[in-house]
Amino acid sequence: MAGGHLKYRHLGRKSSHRQALLRNLVSSLFTHESITTTWPKAKEAQRLADKVITMAKKNTNASRLQAERVFFQPSLILPTLFTTIRERYLSRPGGYTRVLRIEPRNRNNDQAPTAILELVDGPRDMRFAMTAKTLVRERATEGGVREITARNVQKVTRFRQGGMEELERTVRNVEAEEWKAAEKEDQDTKK
Repeated sequence: MAGGHLKYRHLGRKSSHRQALLRNLVSSLFTHESITTTWPKAKEAQRLADKVITMAKKNTNASRLQAERVFFQPSLILPTLFTTIRERYLSRPGGYTRVLRIEPRNRNNDQAPTAILELVDGPRDMRFAMTAKTLVRERATEGGVREITARNVQKVTRFRQGGMEELERTVRNVEAEEWKAAEKEDQDTKK
């Protein structure tokens, strides 16, 4: 179908294989909070993961049954999905996952575009950690915090419960790590 618009990515697999792949990716995402895969797979898994989280937010018997059909081992994933993850996203209207592009993989020399698929506002949220590191760096300079960093702070703390307090805690931890690293570097140069 030349020039036609696809409703989804076929990923070079037949339907049953593609569905099994996406179910496994989403299961891994809810288990580990962050996964690395190719960019097209991450975008398709993101669609399914957002739908499953929306089902969990409804918290009805019908939504539980629908979510149960997605996973191969629902008894391992549904308890965390319908408790921890559901509570995390109750006030968030959408956008529960994030896809971050990273450098292409070198395995088999195929240079496939890779990405990290992660749950937003979780303990492994990369954007939150990067914002904390940026805050540490900008607070150390005399110019202060830039406008774009202030907007990023607002974005990463908006839907997170106790977001500003957690960000300040993370900033203090990053400062302590950098201080320890600088102290160790001074000791190494003295030797």
